[in-house]
Amino acid sequence: MTTPITPVILSGGSGSRLWPVSRKLRPKQFLPLIQEDRTLFQSTLDRLDGIPGKQLPVVVCNEEHRFMVAEQLQGIRQEHQGILLEPVGRNTAPAVAVAALCLLERAGQQGDGVVKQDPVMLVLPADHVIPDVGAFQKAILDASALAENGYLVTFGITPTAPETGYGYIERGSAVVGFENAWQVAAFAEKPDVETATAYLHGGRHLWNSGIFMFKASVFLHELEAFRPDILESCQKTFKLAQRDLDFIRLDTASFATCPSDSIDYAVMEHTHHAATVPLSAGWNDVGAWSAVWDVCPRDAANNVLRGNVMVHDAGNNLVFTEDRLVTLVGVDDLVVIETKDATLVTHKNKAQDVKRIVSALEAEGRSEAIVHRLVNRPWGCYDSVDMGERFQVKRITVKPGAKLSLQKHHHRAEHWIVVKGTAEVTCDDRTFLLTENQSTYIPLGSTHRLANPGKVPLELVEVQSGSYLGEDDIVRLEDQYGRNEPS
Repeated sequence: MTTPITPVILSGGSGSRLWPVSRKLRPKQFLPLIQEDRTLFQSTLDRLDGIPGKQLPVVVCNEEHRFMVAEQLQGIRQEHQGILLEPVGRNTAPAVAVAALCLLERAGQQGDGVVKQDPVMLVLPADHVIPDVGAFQKAILDASALAENGYLVTFGITPTAPETGYGYIERGSAVVGFENAWQVAAFAEKPDVETATAYLHGGRHLWNSGIFMFKASVFLHELEAFRPDILESCQKTFKLAQRDLDFIRLDTASFATCPSDSIDYAVMEHTHHAATVPLSAGWNDVGAWSAVWDVCPRDAANNVLRGNVMVHDAGNNLVFTEDRLVTLVGVDDLVVIETKDATLVTHKNKAQDVKRIVSALEAEGRSEAIVHRLVNRPWGCYDSVDMGERFQVKRITVKPGAKLSLQKHHHRAEHWIVVKGTAEVTCDDRTFLLTENQSTYIPLGSTHRLANPGKVPLELVEVQSGSYLGEDDIVRLEDQYGRNEPS
């Protein structure tokens, strides 16, 4: 009998080591870093296709990322069982706990409270690269038999180098009666080079991938045994959750009091039912720009080049550009990342230290650590192309059929010039259409809305003028996306 397997996609994390492309409000999992037509999040879902018994996924994500998640699911026509919104990050143990509670509630909905089916959860980070899909799916099937029999399974990556950036799993004896399965003897922290080399040659240690499989009830039972405080907070949080279309909004006050801990520390290091299934599938957690270079196709000089790039007598470099021409001459082993508002240059061997720049930017309150110049919204996006004292110029794109909130501003007026498509404009008591090369003026304090009634994207230039131009000068009167915050 085929085991029903429910993927639980963990989509938190900021990906600070992949700055300036990855930022807090659009982190690496939602970016097409490896495939130009797929984000890491979408690729995580794609590689599950064809697994026998696969159920619709559950996604756990930061509340600020909810529209990106919904849009990217829609972009690959992926249905789901729900999107759980975390108001604050509390690491993987609470995230998986609320997902387990959600699945058990769904499993018992049609009965009298008795669970008809105990879901087997396949817990997957949304930002990994696994090229050998066949080997990956074979390991999942091996693990599903263990999970059905009450084991908590962690997938261990067969090491290919003395890696010091990962934790390790030490294999114990084989699990009798199961294929390709070992008991977990111990978990090890990130080692130094000497220890990592010993692990590599010893043959008993595996990289800790952060991928897990277990029954929902088994995980909650072990969490209750070892971290009852986390379980209690998650139960309260889920009980108070608000359902909003596809979203399940976890209660902010109760979730904020939940202790932060990982699955490894909270459960796996303590349980007597841990097993590991080795995985050799080219796994990479894409934790730094050097890892991106590892997994991307290269030219004859071992360069990874994307965008408007020219090189001469240069090798082993990674160059990504969004906008301007970038050229390299006579240099090797560099990472050069150009975006519209920031440029990174580092040696590949120092790529892990990019997070130090991000920390410094955050300490100074710099927006470049948080948001791109191109800002995505559920209705489309805008690009701040110029800014000065008392003015700002934006290029706005509105999706077909989408509309912005009905709103007003206390401190600024706006001029709109349509560049492409048709705009439906509401300004106080008037509603009218603008086509290409037409414009209008929105006075300070006027109630207004912009919509795209057409079949093609609407593009326009907005010129703001006034004493204050911040995004928090928005008084929302009506919003189809359920937003209260200025976004």
